[in-house]
Amino acid sequence: MWRRLCRQHHPEATAENTMKPEEILRIVDAIHRDKNIDKEIVFQAIESALVTALARQYGEEADIRIEIDRDNGRVTGQHAGQTIDTAELSGRIGAQTAKQVIIQKIREAERDAIHDEFEEQIGQMVSGVVSRFEGATATVTLGATEAILPRSEQIPGESYHPNERIRATIFEVRKVGSRVKIILSRIRPQLVQRLFEQEIPEIADGVIEIRAISREPGYRSKVAVISSDNRIDCVGACVGVRGNRIKNIVEELGGERIDIVRWSDDLQVLVPNALQPAEVDEVILCQMLGRGIVLVREDQLSLAIGRRGQNVRLASKLCGWDIEIMTREELDQQIERAIAGYSSIEGLDESVAERLVGEGFLSYDDLSVIEPEDLMEMGGLSAEAVDAIVAEAEKRAAMAEVAAADERRKQREQERIAKATADADAADALAASQAATAEVEAADGAAAGES
Repeated sequence: MWRRLCRQHHPEATAENTMKPEEILRIVDAIHRDKNIDKEIVFQAIESALVTALARQYGEEADIRIEIDRDNGRVTGQHAGQTIDTAELSGRIGAQTAKQVIIQKIREAERDAIHDEFEEQIGQMVSGVVSRFEGATATVTLGATEAILPRSEQIPGESYHPNERIRATIFEVRKVGSRVKIILSRIRPQLVQRLFEQEIPEIADGVIEIRAISREPGYRSKVAVISSDNRIDCVGACVGVRGNRIKNIVEELGGERIDIVRWSDDLQVLVPNALQPAEVDEVILCQMLGRGIVLVREDQLSLAIGRRGQNVRLASKLCGWDIEIMTREELDQQIERAIAGYSSIEGLDESVAERLVGEGFLSYDDLSVIEPEDLMEMGGLSAEAVDAIVAEAEKRAAMAEVAAADERRKQREQERIAKATADADAADALAASQAATAEVEAADGAAAGES
């Protein structure tokens, strides 16, 4: 690179005269323009290379200082306080030895420049073209740089083809030897946020703000928004006329469902909003546990929980609180069981049990994680008594978990038996049907023979 750049910008340059001041300035300028590396970094690389070259002559421990004038390119140097002859700095040995070091320094500077450029963009959305798709990993060209989109950062079910343009966020940037590894992602909540900023002008302008996002990539996301202008409906603006704005985002995410939620600092308002489209009857906030108990009607229970618990799981992430869905009848039963269970623990009377339940502690597992100081204050108990109560709660919680696991095992066994029985019945019915058909066909055949 060193010799090529020298000859490119000064054809008559040779190894013997590469260190001429005017040639140094031309080389620095060429590297700066071609590689987008700051000139100061190039000057420092050349100085460092010259020091390395001269150290071979004077010894590794020698005190050598080299400076290049940034304005005229003149090289000056000192060894042990004595000025080094500039002709010596321009000699063949110095230039040839320095060349390899300079190339290495320039490559390192180029790597660092790329690293710094993309590190500043972590979390930002970029657009690139897929150049290869091998082993479930897509290689994406970002201008003059390549990045990778590994399987772990791809939306489930998506596939990519060469020359296809995709959008993703920069997830990680790190140096690997002489290269920079740039990892893209399409599964992070930042991608949803950047798409909203791109598609919805009110968000880009700051009139509408995204307060929280929870996402299960490829399936469903919830986005909580709020407007600083009361005249603008934040949800309606995000949806767009006939849903055209949100439609573009959904298409970019491969059909992922997006719920737009109206944000509120009041959890009594935010939690029902986050659980939409389910209708909520009441929200009970358990401050000590950071849990919200949400009461719904029986016909809203499955809708609030969602398929495989997805709706309540995303709502919990959006609000930052654990959310437990139940009907009024289920809550009453849990309260009754909890009071009876707590009261049976030595050292806990019914009044303390009722206070615990009032704070949202509804199971032995809840009680096993209570802060000892809270229980001491709540029941006027000693530290020793609290330790004994918590230990007993942990014991009962473990037993309850074992019983629940056994119950799940029994249920799976019953389902397996029921399925086997149903399959056997179906097989018997099929065999009977086939036998009846055969008899009919035989009878028809006999009748045809007699005729």
